[in-house]
Amino acid sequence: MKILHTADWHLGHRLHEYSQLEEQILFLSWIENCIIEEKVEVLLISGDVFDTGAPSNQSLELYYNFLVKLTNTPCKSIIITGGNHDSPGTLNAPKHILNALSIKVVGKATEHIEDEVFEIDIDGQKLIIAAVPYLRDGDIRRAVAGESFDELSDKYKKALINHYTAAAEYCAQINASKAPVIAMGHLFAVGGSVSDSEQNIYVGSLGHIGAEDFPTYFDYIALGHLHRPQIIGKNPKVRYSGSPNILSFSEINYDKKVLILTINDNIISDVTELVVPRFRTFYTLKGTVEECLNQFPNVISNSYALTPWVEIILDEPQHVNTDSLKNAAQQYGFEILKTSLKAQRNTKGIEALLADTKSIKELVPTDVFKLKCEELGFDLNENPKIWDAFNEILQSVKNQ
Repeated sequence: MKILHTADWHLGHRLHEYSQLEEQILFLSWIENCIIEEKVEVLLISGDVFDTGAPSNQSLELYYNFLVKLTNTPCKSIIITGGNHDSPGTLNAPKHILNALSIKVVGKATEHIEDEVFEIDIDGQKLIIAAVPYLRDGDIRRAVAGESFDELSDKYKKALINHYTAAAEYCAQINASKAPVIAMGHLFAVGGSVSDSEQNIYVGSLGHIGAEDFPTYFDYIALGHLHRPQIIGKNPKVRYSGSPNILSFSEINYDKKVLILTINDNIISDVTELVVPRFRTFYTLKGTVEECLNQFPNVISNSYALTPWVEIILDEPQHVNTDSLKNAAQQYGFEILKTSLKAQRNTKGIEALLADTKSIKELVPTDVFKLKCEELGFDLNENPKIWDAFNEILQSVKNQ
């Protein structure tokens, strides 16, 4: 039996307001062909199917068309869990219809742990999946009046671990055939490497668990949320598949991947990394205006022929005129998505940040809060509880 682990598709994502629909269509076609060529029988999608809780009709159509197409492939079972970007209601709404196509969906934590556990039997080969979605604080922990922040943090982490422990215990109860057991998750695991495109999904250090916190009963932990494919805690059983497409310029220097697990004789005998093609070329050009202009002829597309996207980081005085860059770019077949100054973040105040921001989506609340504290002379490093309290409020608003 072969299982494909992927996550963080972020369908509908826009990079600096440029649609990534073309890459998303090419990826879905590629992964469909991959499932056919590799004879994958089980597909696991560990959260953040969509980039927003209110996906467009276009994104929904991509999603459902892809799922229907898989009925004509070797894939016999699909398990989808919700991420922090996903709306549980949107994912769960068609779950009963999708169930008829052997597609299981868990948009949010359930009241009964058995509703998150699925037994799969394909031609006599068995597999058990603990499909744990993104666990929101309100889903698994109940606040008590008068709790300190430290007590809240400790209780949430315990509740997170207890949820996985309960899933493992239930899997053990039903696993009469000693089948492999895989857990899914969408969270930040300690030691993971992040990029600019991931949201902070916990309050301060709240919810940060390590590889050692997962029950050892699981044979593999298929994680989502971090966009770089990676092993956590030097434990090859605990892995992020990463996002299949580039979602920020901070992600252009490493390969995007999906993971294929092979099961033989009730044992996961192999985990293979498959590199996802780079459907669009991305470039970060650095230096003076003149040095960047000299690099323009090197910006080229690839065999997929999508328009290359460029980020420019200028090593110039603050008030440099960038018109020459924009004018010169028109002679080439690429788009400049972002132009910034080296160390810009260290020199801008909040008013300058607001003045230069083209879209409200470019404002990161945590950055704005930090800048405001700096302007007021308030040291967050000496007042970590204020930082944690801000993150708690921010997370509460996100979960409304």
